Amino acid sequence: MISLFMTFSDPSGERWIRSDEVVAVAGLVGSIPGMTEGLLFTPLQQSVDHPYKADGSGPVLALQLRFPDLLICEAAMDRGGVLASLATGAGLSGLAGLYVTHQVMVTRSFPVDVAEHPAGTTTPCSYLVHYPGPAEDMNAWNLHHPAIMRTFPDVRQIEIYTRIDWVHRLPSQRVEHMQRNKLVFDSPQALAHALGSDVIKRMRADFVKFPPFSGGNKHFPMLTRAVRPPRDPRAR
Repeated sequence: MISLFMTFSDPSGERWIRSDEVVAVAGLVGSIPGMTEGLLFTPLQQSVDHPYKADGSGPVLALQLRFPDLLICEAAMDRGGVLASLATGAGLSGLAGLYVTHQVMVTRSFPVDVAEHPAGTTTPCSYLVHYPGPAEDMNAWNLHHPAIMRTFPDVRQIEIYTRIDWVHRLPSQRVEHMQRNKLVFDSPQALAHALGSDVIKRMRADFVKFPPFSGGNKHFPMLTRAVRPPRDPRAR
């Protein structure tokens, strides 16, 4: 599985995207050819406790778009497509003038004990982490953390994303982060509870064993909205 990440950031940290524009972006994302699922990430309206609050509130908007293979993803990144329009903020004043980056990565999914959100959950929350890199030993780097992540209380999804070569024609800024991670929980409160558990101590103990790397890291809790393209009526 291939994931395309796009982030829309305001260097001043003062802007927010309105709820009606989130709906508009969701409609556009749902029309992207070949996409199997789109995830829209927006900042939390209220702060929650987590170990890396000093990293800030994160981007105004972030997208994770899933594609079944690289060629389909690359086709969606043509200069005349939906993604190019989103990158320039065409027709969406809330996106105009934001700093937009994108990156295509391989998706690595890891098992969790319970993947389904319970009935009535309306505020799924993702913990998005990225490491710009590079690391001295990428193979050793990518062997760390997943088994410990699984022990977070009530974690619903664990994914790690690693680099890949790709081509594009988007007007946004291409980035080459060496790794991204995502943990998904039922709510911001569930995320705060998990990250306040003793598991975070084990994560930190493992972290000091990582190969030397540069670029630091960033951690952002984000509300999460899933978008799926309309089902083809010809499909059976």
